[in-house]
Amino acid sequence: MTVDEGPKFNTLVWSDEFNGKGIIDTTKWFHQTQIPKHGEWWGGIIQHYTNRIENSYLDNGKLHIVAKKEVFEDQGWQKDYTSARLNSKFAFTYGRVEIRAKLPFGVGTWPAIWMLNKNIKEDGAYWENQGFGTTNWPMCGEIDILEHWGDNQDYVSSALHNGSSHGDIVKNVGGQKIKDASNTFHTYVFEWDKDKMTFSIDGVEHYQYQPSIKNTYTWPYDSDYYLILNIAIKPDIDSNFIESPMVIDYIRIYQ
Repeated sequence: MTVDEGPKFNTLVWSDEFNGKGIIDTTKWFHQTQIPKHGEWWGGIIQHYTNRIENSYLDNGKLHIVAKKEVFEDQGWQKDYTSARLNSKFAFTYGRVEIRAKLPFGVGTWPAIWMLNKNIKEDGAYWENQGFGTTNWPMCGEIDILEHWGDNQDYVSSALHNGSSHGDIVKNVGGQKIKDASNTFHTYVFEWDKDKMTFSIDGVEHYQYQPSIKNTYTWPYDSDYYLILNIAIKPDIDSNFIESPMVIDYIRIYQ
């Protein structure tokens, strides 16, 4: 289904065009590097997230988040892969998010652009550090604008996690196959109002979430959420993998 070309959200309220060269804009982004207490990130992923320029930098008007194969020790833990995980210092309720990006290659890579409620209790997250953490996952709510798994090249998925649908039993999910996700820029759009959420790629809708009953289990989506950009590495990573980037041309938020 093709999305209506006349979006109701048309006032730009926040953006990053990723101009410049070198370090990212730290007035807009926070590097989340603190490992959970058990020494591994949730979901069984096996990389360190770092704040090094090798893993996240600006070049040629674009943000590069780079997953790399390298032995790296941090916080008392040695891992064989590194990447970056960025939290936005902007949070909002309702609007349209537009992202132009291309995604990394490689079986075992797991890039994502997603959102969490700024009330999530998660040690080391930007909004937790600001004193907003009150609610555990999944009751805080999660919005996955896009995910891509390297073992299913070119299939892009969107999902909602909440008290009624989360983790391995998530049921609020949809996706589509696109052409050449890793070499070609595509435009990923998420629209969110008080009634529903819609996800599309290049104007083609692939999922809509509009639960008939809205309560704390199905719809925690009426307060501020922030963006997360990352590439995770799964245990089944291709042994020949060396490095691959997620390249983002821009992110724009309209209300």
